[in-house]
Amino acid sequence: MQLNRIARGIAAALAAGWLLCPALSIAGVLPEDRADLMYHYYDGGGVRIDGPSLLVRKKFAEKYAVNASYYVDMVSSASIDVITTASPYQEERTQYGLGFEYLRGKVTYAASFSNSKENDYDADTASFSISQDMFGDLTTVQLSFSRGKDDVTRRGDPLFGDKVDRHIYGIDVSQIVSKKLILGASWETTTEEGFLNNPYRRVRYVDAVPLGYSYEFERYPRTRTGNALALRARYYLHYRAALQGDYRWYNDTWGIDANTFEIAYTQPIGDRLMFDVHFRYYMQGAADFYSDLFPRANFQNFLARDKELATMDSQTLGFGVGYEFNVPRVEFIQKATVNLKYDFIRFNYDDFRDLRPIGLTPGTEPLYSFDANVIRLFFSGWF
Repeated sequence: MQLNRIARGIAAALAAGWLLCPALSIAGVLPEDRADLMYHYYDGGGVRIDGPSLLVRKKFAEKYAVNASYYVDMVSSASIDVITTASPYQEERTQYGLGFEYLRGKVTYAASFSNSKENDYDADTASFSISQDMFGDLTTVQLSFSRGKDDVTRRGDPLFGDKVDRHIYGIDVSQIVSKKLILGASWETTTEEGFLNNPYRRVRYVDAVPLGYSYEFERYPRTRTGNALALRARYYLHYRAALQGDYRWYNDTWGIDANTFEIAYTQPIGDRLMFDVHFRYYMQGAADFYSDLFPRANFQNFLARDKELATMDSQTLGFGVGYEFNVPRVEFIQKATVNLKYDFIRFNYDDFRDLRPIGLTPGTEPLYSFDANVIRLFFSGWF
């Protein structure tokens, strides 16, 4: 069921970010041979998501590299969307991925494919990128393209079926300014066409019934274009520590404007221990067709009450610790690390109300907020 795709996206993005970022290639060099095995856990707003994740990378002849990944989400949901309009549920999503990279001189070509399946949503995504080092290997430019085709169904309704067609275009520039400073910028444009809302979610409207309101199904536009600009800086301090700053701006044709700010600090302790701490602040405005309570049924062409399209903000405070060690009596593993990452996230909604209190006048219910915990525990081995 798709009711908690945002919560699942948070868990997956945080998990994948910590899993993949350490393996990003340096200029003109393919990623090292390594395997990452991770357990990820998300708990917040009545939603619990957990499962294993595996990524394996292997290069050949210093020119070719392949990678394979496997990811599982086991979802148990009694979110506010579910308990006010439906029943709690459990489900599982699995994702498989395969990638290939080819290094020729200072140019790296990469292609990948992934498939994700759950009981009412199948997604296939193919991606291609090309990156080149220039100006004495101080500048790296990457162009990327991704194409996704999704099939949407609805449990209990054999007559319902629709599709989503997605294109993502991106450009990224990284610049080594000095021995201590690295700057980067990226631009991404996403276009989507098809069934873009949730086939289960409903909006509420004022009605002359004892509850004071009734429900009807959401209706979204069938197209959406979003643009995102990201800026980043990495500054390395003389005592082996590092500061990181990131900013991201997002805007789309649904009227959503969003800004993300993040700062992080990383500190090695000795030769084997690594500690980091970070803070992230996110804020967004509501979609043009969003409302917590509509004046009447069929009030406008497009209707939404998805809290992720509401006016909202979130604050994330997280830390991580990693330890490097040698695996005894396993000669093919050159080195290994074990890492624990934790994030505490607080979500606040400015125009989405908590309907669980009974007997209140519609539109006067308390505003909704919740806290979430995200944990990633993973083992990495180089071979």
